[in-house]
Amino acid sequence: MSVAKKQYKRVTTKSLVEMKSNGEKISMLTAYDYTMAKIVDGAGIDVILVGDSASNVMAGHETTLPITLNEMIYHASSVVRAVHRSLVVVDLPFGSYQSDPKEALRSAIRIMKESGGHSVKLEGGKEIKESIKRILNAGIPVMGHLGLTPQSIYKFGTYTVRAKEEEEAAKLLEDALLLERIGCFAIVLEKVPAALAQKVAESISIPVIGIGAGGGVDGQVLVTHDMLGMTHEFNPRFLRRYLDMYEGMTSAFKQYNDDVKSKDFPNESEQY
Repeated sequence: MSVAKKQYKRVTTKSLVEMKSNGEKISMLTAYDYTMAKIVDGAGIDVILVGDSASNVMAGHETTLPITLNEMIYHASSVVRAVHRSLVVVDLPFGSYQSDPKEALRSAIRIMKESGGHSVKLEGGKEIKESIKRILNAGIPVMGHLGLTPQSIYKFGTYTVRAKEEEEAAKLLEDALLLERIGCFAIVLEKVPAALAQKVAESISIPVIGIGAGGGVDGQVLVTHDMLGMTHEFNPRFLRRYLDMYEGMTSAFKQYNDDVKSKDFPNESEQY
């Protein structure tokens, strides 16, 4: 007999843990602006990530490293104003938490106070444990992020799948257990083998949300611009495209250009 899914008027960190224990998968997408966030929230997506991927998608940088704390606060506050149901998670950008737990806390407090976001996400495990603990002690919910951590791209040298070797896989599981133990409410696992991701999800009680981590985890996240087909040159195996907006938008822009040039726009009914 199928059990009716609980309806959440407002998704909270507690809701996500409940979803995992009830076997309900968690949906998560990115948003960086009011208009997109309003649509994502209205579609019933559980979690909106204001990702530092805004550095790539919105600002055109090659990596996530250049985006600043002020810029993340700007994007997050735009998203928060649109949201009625989704839980809003905001990435702490590179350089705002790694060096010093006090700096990490100051950054997290600024995001919570100035953007109205509901939680923050940090990349890394044992090496940033003290920063996470300091933030949690201030009452700010933290989502972890393990596997491929894009802020460390220059250390990795490539965006390839992580934790294929036994030693790195063991450290990843150890870090996941640590993040649960110190109080994180969820973890993102990026680009790790599906079997390992499932093992991690089964080893901890908090939700594991995957991107390129297979179907054995507790939820999935994609970059909205990728799944809508706006970034047409990006084709990883884990990406499913739900629209081809690149083609659709290009066609619309060309038609508008033609209509203006030919004096077809505006017509009689489109003027006062």
